[in-house]
Amino acid sequence: QVQLVESGGGLVQAGGSLNLSCAASGHLIHTYALAWFRRAPGQERQFIGSISRGGGSTYYADSVKGRFTISRDNAVNTVHLQMRSLKPEDTAVYYCAAGPNARASRTFNFWGQGIQVTVSA
Repeated sequence: QVQLVESGGGLVQAGGSLNLSCAASGHLIHTYALAWFRRAPGQERQFIGSISRGGGSTYYADSVKGRFTISRDNAVNTVHLQMRSLKPEDTAVYYCAAGPNARASRTFNFWGQGIQVTVSA
């Protein structure tokens, strides 16, 4: 079983930055790829990006490429999402996820509870 707990959300002005963290725990957590998703009001959950087990490979959605950066620290089982140049359309509940394959967003099957990020115009 894997447990994921997000932190760092909040309110930020457009153009600003915000960093999210996700503390991961559970059996063999270091063998999982980790990812971030988001769900805006009235919309389906959207893949943002993922990082491989060792942290050597990252994948991003086109909508955040160049603005968001995912990193992980396996020593403390934490994954980070650094968000820059935020836009009002980035407003959503952000979820941390764990799964077997960083390249396959549909395979992520463990989820955090989510955290709100609000970007004001």
